[in-house]
Amino acid sequence: MGVGWSGVGPELLVTVDRDAGALGEQIQRQLREAIRSGRLTDGERLPSSRVLAEQLGVSRGLVVDCFAQLESEGYLTSRAGSGTCVASGVADAPSPRPLDDAPERFDVDFEYGVPDLNLFPTRDWAWALTRACREVSLVDLGDETGAGNERLCEVMASYVGRVRGSAATAADVVVCPGFRYGLNVVLRALAATGIDTVAFEDPGPVDHDAIAVRSGLGVVHVPVDEFGIDVAALAATDARAVVVTPAHQCPTGVLMSAERRQALISWARDIDGFIVEDDYDAEFRYDRQPVGSLQGLAPDRVIAMGSVSKTLAPAIRIGWTVAPSQLRDQLVREKQLLGRGVPTIDQLALAALVESGRFDRHLRNMRAVYRSRCRALLDAVADVAPLVEVTGINAGCHALLNLPAGSDEAGVVAAARQQSVGVAGLGRYCTNAKRPPALVVGFGNVTESAIARGITIVAGLLP
Repeated sequence: MGVGWSGVGPELLVTVDRDAGALGEQIQRQLREAIRSGRLTDGERLPSSRVLAEQLGVSRGLVVDCFAQLESEGYLTSRAGSGTCVASGVADAPSPRPLDDAPERFDVDFEYGVPDLNLFPTRDWAWALTRACREVSLVDLGDETGAGNERLCEVMASYVGRVRGSAATAADVVVCPGFRYGLNVVLRALAATGIDTVAFEDPGPVDHDAIAVRSGLGVVHVPVDEFGIDVAALAATDARAVVVTPAHQCPTGVLMSAERRQALISWARDIDGFIVEDDYDAEFRYDRQPVGSLQGLAPDRVIAMGSVSKTLAPAIRIGWTVAPSQLRDQLVREKQLLGRGVPTIDQLALAALVESGRFDRHLRNMRAVYRSRCRALLDAVADVAPLVEVTGINAGCHALLNLPAGSDEAGVVAAARQQSVGVAGLGRYCTNAKRPPALVVGFGNVTESAIARGITIVAGLLP
């Protein structure tokens, strides 16, 4: 099926050489070749005879005759009011192959780290974009050359200070296109300052260590227990930087204890090191009041990172860092070398969304939704798998299902997928850590009825 170009549509690459024979034959030959090769696809609309004639500098009658000839040969079709289109079944080109990385689809998908995309605040985002387009300045429409749009930096500094207890000014904020882009920037900046090894939690987020290696850093993995990262084990390594998820550890769901937080900050100060704080899931807590950011305790040693991938949607692609003053210029330098950052209109839209209160209203609504789904998960497990312990449920949009002793974690994951239930094993997030079998169950983008259905299927696969 061809692209449904509307209006005038883009130009079509056809040329004529007035010294190379009849112009009509040249036009017909090029159109035939474009259709046969698949460059023009079935049903694709051609420019009007008037537009193509103006483009080529020939008479409209000549183009009309060319279209008529190709229509008589079966290459084109025309209908009043619909213009001239490529006929079906003419192209010799093979059908385009599917993308190799197309996501697998499940009837029940417990995918980790995805918010409810059905509840994305479309109207509020459209309002914010409209406001941004109305208020954008000519300067803002130019190329971004610094840490990010000044207005968004001001708003986010105020927001994380108010909501997360961060110690930030607009000058401390660097805006990036999402968390992973920001992590690339941060790790490259740390490497540029002379740090050669970075530590990661084990188990921990997938692929973050690969980003470090691509940034020229050595990698060590440090175990996590029920209080957070093992700081004593960290101190026994050569790392001078560590990436942690203290608010809701990924994927165990552990909240880093106050004692571990203080020990981690002392470690960083003792060795002149840095803590990269992935403020993961800090917005969604259900058991207690939110815990403040590590950055607020040690702004000279902590690089705090956040994004809207789980509060709004991954496709928005806006993240930020709050960095110590001695690293800020290097972060901006690395950002500029990697690319030009987030589109300014989107930055202004996010600033408007946050400042207007619409962002916080959306978060309050989502907390209620996720709290209800968390309860549905607990109820479903209690009903059909009472021997399974559920942990990591005090925050965020995922939990751990700790399987009975002797369970085949990989086998359960594979069997569930065969029954169209997508779920990940804890082993996927482990490097060296040896942990009992468990499943990482995301409930952010799955309904309560689907949670019950999926857990029932998983329970039937357990010993």
